[in-house]
Amino acid sequence: MAQIIVDDNEGIESALRRFKRKVSKAGIFPDMKKNRHFETPEQKRKRKEVARHRQSKRNFRK
Repeated sequence: MAQIIVDDNEGIESALRRFKRKVSKAGIFPDMKKNRHFETPEQKRKRKEVARHRQSKRNFRK
């Protein structure tokens, strides 16, 4: 659970920005998107294959 403490002088915009940054670093958004709907085994296999291909392209460029 991501949690931030808002100071007295801090604006809501900066607090929200800090919260979003903390949530993204914790990896909550990808997990939330992954569990949003049921994924068939074929779809899961395809998604992982695309991710592996994307990762190999990144590693190849380095």
